[in-house]
Amino acid sequence: MRDEIHQFIDKLHDEELHKMYWIETIMHNQIQFKKNLEHKGVLISVLSDANDESEKIINRWDNTFAQNVCDVIREAIHYDQFRWHIFSYEQQACLMGEEARTAFDDIAKDVIYVMYQRSPEVYMYKNAKDLTADIFDHEQDIYLFDREFTWTYVNTHESMCGPYFYKVK
Repeated sequence: MRDEIHQFIDKLHDEELHKMYWIETIMHNQIQFKKNLEHKGVLISVLSDANDESEKIINRWDNTFAQNVCDVIREAIHYDQFRWHIFSYEQQACLMGEEARTAFDDIAKDVIYVMYQRSPEVYMYKNAKDLTADIFDHEQDIYLFDREFTWTYVNTHESMCGPYFYKVK
């Protein structure tokens, strides 16, 4: 396998090689992130697509945490691009910045769901009780929430936006 990869890479032009470097860097960071979580004892599983489980959970996130935001406002704030716009456009009251990080650190979270903005997959993290906000500082557009959908923590790709923590009242 390594020989085949090396042969493939040897045939790339500089521009293509540059792109491959960044793709590999992203993949490496994802693998390291997952290994770090597993080293902390977190059990990670991807929810099944067989029964649309991920889609149902994503829809429930929308229906729970953005339920007070009408379709007209969702369109105006580009909710379809980034769900977290409900917080950055102040359409949903929430904690921000250090207050959000502290709230996430302090909340009980043995089992949580995790999803990313541009991914159809939802992950379940078990044994997540010791996870803290700083672990997710380099994750972009990541949404973490409990199985009961009572709270969500969001880390964005924008340094001036977030993180956000919202708890259903």
